[in-house]
Amino acid sequence: MHPRLRRLLPTRERIHENRWLRWLGPHLLHPRLWHFSRRGVSVGVGLGVFFGLLIPIAQIPFAAGAAVLLRANVPVAIGSTLVTNPVTFAPIYVLAHQVGGMLLGENDAQTPDFSTQPKPVIAPDAHWWRKAWNGFLALGKPLLLGLSLFAVVAGLLTYSMIMLGWRIKTTLAWKRRKRKLPNVA
Repeated sequence: MHPRLRRLLPTRERIHENRWLRWLGPHLLHPRLWHFSRRGVSVGVGLGVFFGLLIPIAQIPFAAGAAVLLRANVPVAIGSTLVTNPVTFAPIYVLAHQVGGMLLGENDAQTPDFSTQPKPVIAPDAHWWRKAWNGFLALGKPLLLGLSLFAVVAGLLTYSMIMLGWRIKTTLAWKRRKRKLPNVA
């Protein structure tokens, strides 16, 4: 792994001292969770992307917990949750809502119009909260479906691409070494 990338990833000690990850206890110190192997890295990235897209908050503890359970690389799983960040969050969620709306067969699979939603202040209408809840549910179903689809597809795709890329890199390295060996016959 490139030294610059390794410096950006959290260390075992930093993760072990994190209050949100402390519940994982001694399981976090297993050497396999910190080794950069083909399987560990690809599963770690797949988990991180999956939880990064599926869950809007607390992605890191879920990704780290799943990485520990599946013996994947923990720092890579944590780092790849950053697929959603302040720059990418809004476009991903708008697109997920549109895709989910199309899959549910809603004709209005566009960005929701929040101007028609009730204001969060208590109005003379005593049932404003019911209208707000119904608006949230109308927004939630397409968004949840779209995010679930994105998370599964992106997680599997990143896992497969890393496995394939690692395999190709290893094969090419073996071929280069074989060409450099003198022919003894």
